[in-house]
Amino acid sequence: MARRTCSADCDRRGAERGFVLVAVLWILAALAALAMIFSAFLANSARAIAVNDNALQTEALVSAAVELTAYKLTSSGENPPAHGSFHAALNGAEMSVTFTSETARIDLNNAPKELLAGLMSVLGASPENAREYADRIAGWRKRAAPGSAASGEDALYRAAGRSYGPRQAPFAHINELSLVLGLPPALVARALPFVTVFSGSPGVDAINARPEVIAALPGMTPLILKQFLADRDGLDNDPQAIARALGEAKASATQDKCEAYRILVRLRLRNGWQTASEVVIGLKSAANPYRVLAWRDGIGGAGGMEL
Repeated sequence: MARRTCSADCDRRGAERGFVLVAVLWILAALAALAMIFSAFLANSARAIAVNDNALQTEALVSAAVELTAYKLTSSGENPPAHGSFHAALNGAEMSVTFTSETARIDLNNAPKELLAGLMSVLGASPENAREYADRIAGWRKRAAPGSAASGEDALYRAAGRSYGPRQAPFAHINELSLVLGLPPALVARALPFVTVFSGSPGVDAINARPEVIAALPGMTPLILKQFLADRDGLDNDPQAIARALGEAKASATQDKCEAYRILVRLRLRNGWQTASEVVIGLKSAANPYRVLAWRDGIGGAGGMEL
C-alpha cells in the first residue's frame, strides 16, 4: 500500500515537472517572439528616423541654396544674370545649384496663340490640332464679356460633359493645363517642362531657353534653329546679333528682365543619399529680398541624381 502511494506521488511530481517545463518553454518562445518584434520595431524606427533626418537636412540645405542664389542675384545690381550656376559644400553635404530666369519658358498667361501652337507642334501635335489646342488654352485664360463670342468657351466644356468650365482668368499653376479641354494628357506632360505662369512676358529669352522652346518660335525653321543653337553662346546678349541670328523668329524673342527665377538644387548628403529640388522665387518682394513662388522636392526621384 505504501509502495502504491509513493508511486502515485512520483507520478504526480513528474507530471508537475512536465507541466512546468512546458510552461517554461512557452515563456521562452514568447520572449523570443517579443525580442524579434522589438528588434523589427527598432529597425523600422531607425529607418524612419533616417528618412526623417534626410528630409530635414534636405529642407534646410535647399533653403540655404535658395538664400545663396537670391543673394547672388540681388547683389548683382540692376542687371542680374539670366542664368548661372555654382557649387557649395555645407555640413558635409554637397550641393549643385543652377538658376534660370523664367523668361526661358513660355508663359501660359501671356504667350500669343501662335507661340503656344508652335510648342504643341514641336511636342508632336499636328498643325491643325496644335492650333486647336492653342485656342483652348487662350480660351481658358481669357475673361469673357457677357454676350461676347468668348462666352461660348464655357459651352464647349458643358457640351463635352465636363463638370467645370474654363477659368476665364490667368492660369494659377502650370498643372492647370491638364484641365484645358481637348489637350491629351501625354502632350500636357511633355509641355510642363517648357511652360510657366511666372515670367509675365509674351516672348521668351532665346539665349537661355531650351531648344524645344526656341523651335516653337513662330517663323523658326530647322536650319535657322540648328545655326542659332551653334552660335548663341557667342552672341553675348547682343540684341541686334540675336535678332539677326533668329531671322523671322525674332519677333517672339525678348530681352525683357524678369524677377522670377527657377532654381534647381541637386544634393548629395554625407550618408550618400541624393535628391534634387526645384524652387521658383520672385525677387524684390515688398517685405523681403525674395519670395518663394513654387517649391517641389524629389525632382528625378531620390537616389538617382548625379551632381
